[in-house]
Amino acid sequence: MFRVPLLVALALAIAFGGGIGVTLSALNASAGMGAVRVGVWSAFPEAQLASADPYAKSHRARAGRLLYGSAEGLTFTARTDDSGQRLTGTCSYRIRGASPPARLWTLYAADAGGLPLQTPAGLPGAINSLTVLRDGDGLFDITISPTAQPMNWIALADTGGFQLVMTLFDTPASGNSGLIGFEMPSVAAIGCGDE
Repeated sequence: MFRVPLLVALALAIAFGGGIGVTLSALNASAGMGAVRVGVWSAFPEAQLASADPYAKSHRARAGRLLYGSAEGLTFTARTDDSGQRLTGTCSYRIRGASPPARLWTLYAADAGGLPLQTPAGLPGAINSLTVLRDGDGLFDITISPTAQPMNWIALADTGGFQLVMTLFDTPASGNSGLIGFEMPSVAAIGCGDE
């Protein structure tokens, strides 16, 4: 007597649960179509537009973040170093390169959701183009490490995996023509654990 309604309820639960699970998986996989990759860095410039695809709009709404307009800025993220290894809080990394073409840029370490990692009070958790020290050629070296380093240093909490977030403000990279000859800094592991 209750066999048919039970089977219908089970089928509906599987269908709705599976559909919701697949949708959440797709939303967590990317911020939309049209990813731009420069070395290990990736950005989704089209996620910021009103004409963005439905997945990008859903991702933006689910995260509860306002994105920059196409002329305002562009956010790049790196989840691996130049050798393809995932970034982890037990290792130290060197970010080296020239300043990307932008009026201002910021760099910080973030968790998988893009929220800045918590650092102990008084330790630097971010750096920007106004405070970074450069060499005679205009290049910079930024060390991201759990232990204090000289010069440009971002403190890293030992939280497991993380990502780097570099936001470029007022940059020509926001448009497709601005990506011609565009370069981002390298990300190299310089030691893990007690190395």
